Amino acid sequence: MAVRPIRLFGDPVLRSAADPVGRIDASVRALVTDLIDTVRVPGRAGVAAPQIGVMLRAFSYNIDGDIGYVLNPRLVEVRGEAEPVDEGCLSVPGFGFARRRHPWARVEGIDLDGRVIEVSGDGLLAQALQHECDHLDGRLYIEGLDPEIKREAMRAVRQADWFARP
Repeated sequence: MAVRPIRLFGDPVLRSAADPVGRIDASVRALVTDLIDTVRVPGRAGVAAPQIGVMLRAFSYNIDGDIGYVLNPRLVEVRGEAEPVDEGCLSVPGFGFARRRHPWARVEGIDLDGRVIEVSGDGLLAQALQHECDHLDGRLYIEGLDPEIKREAMRAVRQADWFARP
């Protein structure tokens, strides 16, 4: 279908919780195609539906060439102590900050046939699963930064060329 433009920090859609996917119809199938096309762009690890302006609980991921999607994902398990990892976000372009994430995560959801699926892993996949589920709950990774790093991040974001000023 299409690589969709990414909504940027400051867009109210990124602060709202997404609605569950109900009936799987042509529009949901098109959404999944767009999410996969959008995450295939080099350098992208995940894209949540709200990032492309669709308020449904769905995301795609692209970790080391393993590309997939989950509808109605729920973060059901994390393992290990949360540790600082460098993290960025397509909705906060050009920046990366140390954010605490668990080293292993598991998400459950459904596929386009309504079958229950599970995605789990460690490292970048675990980070992406946590990051994308946060998007679906209306939270950006910047909100979870340690306070002193968050102040630095917000100062930098407000000075970015792409940042919309009132």
